Amino acid sequence: MKAHHLRSTWAWSTSFSESNMASSSRMQNMVPRPGFSALHRLRKKRKGQRVKDPLDDLLLKTLTSQRAMEERFLQMEERRFQRDLDVEERRMQLEQRRFELEREHEYRMFNVFAQMLSILKQSHSGSSSSIAMPRGLDFNQALSEMTGLGGGGDLQELRARSQAERSVDMHGFCHPGDFQRSPYLSARGNVVNIFRGSTEEGYKAYHADKYDEDKNPNGIINFGTSENKLCFDLMSKRLKEQLTQTDMNLMEPPLLQYPDWKGHMFLREEVARFLTYYCKAPAPLKAENVIVLNGCGSLFSALATVLCDPGEAVLIATPFYGGITRSVFLYGNVKLVYAYLDSKITGTSTRPFQLTVEKLEKALQDARAEGITVRALILLNPQNPLGDIYSLSELRDYLEFAKRHELHVIVDEIYMLSVFDESATFHSVLGMDRLPDPQRTHVMWGISKDFAVSGIRFGTLYTENQDVANAVASLCYFHGVCGPVQHKVAQLLRDRDWINQVYLRANHARLKAAHTYVTDELKTLGVPFLNRNAGFFVWIDFRKYLRTGTFEEEMLLWRRFLDNKVLLSCGKAFECSEPGWFRIIFADKTHRLQLGMQRIRKVLEEREQEILAEEKEQPCQSDQDGKADSTDEVIFVSRHQEPTCSGSSNLGDLIGLLQQQMRSSDWLQKNTAEQFAQEKPEIYDVFSKLVGKQ
Repeated sequence: MKAHHLRSTWAWSTSFSESNMASSSRMQNMVPRPGFSALHRLRKKRKGQRVKDPLDDLLLKTLTSQRAMEERFLQMEERRFQRDLDVEERRMQLEQRRFELEREHEYRMFNVFAQMLSILKQSHSGSSSSIAMPRGLDFNQALSEMTGLGGGGDLQELRARSQAERSVDMHGFCHPGDFQRSPYLSARGNVVNIFRGSTEEGYKAYHADKYDEDKNPNGIINFGTSENKLCFDLMSKRLKEQLTQTDMNLMEPPLLQYPDWKGHMFLREEVARFLTYYCKAPAPLKAENVIVLNGCGSLFSALATVLCDPGEAVLIATPFYGGITRSVFLYGNVKLVYAYLDSKITGTSTRPFQLTVEKLEKALQDARAEGITVRALILLNPQNPLGDIYSLSELRDYLEFAKRHELHVIVDEIYMLSVFDESATFHSVLGMDRLPDPQRTHVMWGISKDFAVSGIRFGTLYTENQDVANAVASLCYFHGVCGPVQHKVAQLLRDRDWINQVYLRANHARLKAAHTYVTDELKTLGVPFLNRNAGFFVWIDFRKYLRTGTFEEEMLLWRRFLDNKVLLSCGKAFECSEPGWFRIIFADKTHRLQLGMQRIRKVLEEREQEILAEEKEQPCQSDQDGKADSTDEVIFVSRHQEPTCSGSSNLGDLIGLLQQQMRSSDWLQKNTAEQFAQEKPEIYDVFSKLVGKQ
């Protein structure tokens, strides 16, 4: 009965709900449900309590900060991906630039000889029969071989192309557009006459307005010429002491007569003993393998002439001392084939601008593909302008590479005693237990750098190949060293005690102090540089001070330095493939270093302000392209850029980024703990209690 009553009631309720849905809904909205008001008031009360709870507020801020950090991490990850894309694009640009540089090199060489043909045409009315040429060598054929062209071509076409290419600087030295043919010079003499460039221009300006502390304090300070100006006092004192010795003033008849063209035997014997000792040769070196000339520049000219025919080439890694180009080209008409090095660490490289066998192989094969015959390889150790010191394993790899391809190796070790830090060890080729190809290995050294006497022209060659020695000796007729100078040099090299105990100790200490001063200044300026411990120079990255990454901008910056009375050497003078690198010479007195660095700082700060002003007017672009890697080999300090990320962001990168942002922001100064305690005492009290529990 009771169940039946419940079913009836449920049926009636359902029918009532269906027929009165609209009115029931209105009544439900109008009539409050039991307990609804009390529940609403309770929730409102709790909500108010939560808002007032300091812990809730602190938790909310913590979650908000966490979300902001996550968003920041996502932004950084997106930026990393973008940088990877930018790096790849930069790599492609560098490859394209290398290709363009190789083409420019060909055009420059072509322009030189096109000028020569043009001069011959004007001088001899189109006839070359009266020109004295090597027997069996046609001038047009030589031109074709030197420029890598298939044939001589029409002379008018050559002249037209030469005129069209007048704006191109040949090897960075020549300015054919400014060339005026001299009727007093031969065709070759006119070509030699137009070989000039930024290096000679700056050197000439320096001698016309040379800095002197008393007579010309506003003159040009020379940080461009690689000379050691730190040890003049030691050398002058030693030479004065020697002048009072009878053996130093010895003037026997043989010193005033024609010598053996290889040099006086007493000097060659002393050079052999000297090199045996300082090169740590495994066996005594022989005097018969020593040849003496008036400087290493003459040695480069002589070796290029006897090892290569006109139009053939020598392989060398860039950047390199630019004077080598002039030495090998002007006398022997020998070209240089470049193995381009760059600041990026790629492939098997472990440091910026590292020379590897792979890079040598590529340059050699590219040259052969263009029909260029390469006869030799030039190695600079320590390297100028990088300051690199090659390890024994690297030297062995380079020599083995040369042996495989039957290349002569010319090793210039002129800075071997200018390694000024004990942490760096110099290894001479002459100190190797076994040379891969002794008959094709030739080592050069001189006193101009290591003994701070660049005005005394003395260089020496050591080679076991007597054919090469005799051929070079024939050219010593033009490059000999006078007898009295040979005698004085022999006396200097013989004084081993003074060299070891006095000169080298003082020289290394002074070089190290000067290097430290200049590099500390560069760190203060936030300028990247290559950190090395040999030579007189620092290889500096000024790329961020170029408006565009071009050699024209590099030259403008070079002239800006010169206008502010400081002479530097720009990367183009060393055939560097990346615009913006400069070499600075630090082997100078303290007062000149200080004043010169002040002038450099002034130029860089002005340039920086100009670039920043231009960037404000233009859309923001990534400035990470072209910057040096932040590695142990490159000291990279910057006040303006975030540190570069190598592969992926790790904890150390994030901490470093956070520290940099904290240093560059004034948030901590504006939001002190005391100020926070005054503004929000409740939160501060809770936070203090939490800290106290830790």
